[in-house]
Amino acid sequence: MTNKYFSNDPQRAGKVNDLFAIVAPRYDFINDLQSFGLHRLWKAQLIRTAAVKPGDEALDVCCGTGDITLRLAAAGARATGLDFSRPMLDVAEKRAAILPKLIRPLHFIQGDALHLPFESARFDIVTVSYGLRNLADFDAGLGELIRVLRPGGRLLILDFGKPAWAPWRWIYFQYLRWACPVFGRLFCGDADTHGYILESLKAYPAQNGVDQALEAYGFQQRRIFNLVGGMMSLNSGCKPPA
Repeated sequence: MTNKYFSNDPQRAGKVNDLFAIVAPRYDFINDLQSFGLHRLWKAQLIRTAAVKPGDEALDVCCGTGDITLRLAAAGARATGLDFSRPMLDVAEKRAAILPKLIRPLHFIQGDALHLPFESARFDIVTVSYGLRNLADFDAGLGELIRVLRPGGRLLILDFGKPAWAPWRWIYFQYLRWACPVFGRLFCGDADTHGYILESLKAYPAQNGVDQALEAYGFQQRRIFNLVGGMMSLNSGCKPPA
């Protein structure tokens, strides 16, 4: 079965951009439904692991509707959210506008995760949630995240995982294969918008592959948090000193 939003060729970025333009208005609502609200706990785990200190410069790449960016700012960081989807950023900016004024500066910008518009070693914290899996080039995307992170800075990657226990992985993949497209059909008028999740996950190295990549970069204090038995995963680590 093919998915019109997934490909491993130069057209991938455009297809993913089309996908998020469709899902943006219902993105947060569907996240609550398909995760049974658990995504809020996973994002809280990311913020705890980030160990934000007041005044930290934080970058949230592929920020989408701004969940993590807003949480970083509320924790005391000077937070920047970056995404290439204008419709998703429109939702993020509306959410920020109606929340109580945050103590630290917060802003959103449109940009390409494969070519981040920042100087090297700028940020104390770099996060990406449900975004690295969507990039046309995993290695280039990870390299950009690391490039803009300061030595000793913290990198956190939250995404769908691949459970190690085969029966649990099979059950999980069946849910992604059959249930998630229903959300897309009901709320976006297109089953492929959420059928895309499984197709992109198959091609993604997931928690163990991400950890191996961070090890190759010399990252320290690496950890893998397997959430819901590895259905979701949080990778974290600190960039080695210069």
